[in-house]
Amino acid sequence: MDALEVEAKIADPCREHGMLEATLHNWKARFGGMDVSDAKPSKKLEDKNAKLKKLLTESMHDASALRAALKKR
Repeated sequence: MDALEVEAKIADPCREHGMLEATLHNWKARFGGMDVSDAKPSKKLEDKNAKLKKLLTESMHDASALRAALKKR
């Protein structure tokens, strides 16, 4: 099997599902060696990280608002 045949085998399913080949390659690079049992903790960590980032952003916004209010005094 040459490189063109491999690309065709990758391109067809991507096209069928409306997905870019680059997305498939990124997913493969990220999750290629993982089992489902490995991916679940990773997803939980990503969710927790997203919540923490949101909390940090809200906290920074609140602190900025407090600083602005104190400056006006």
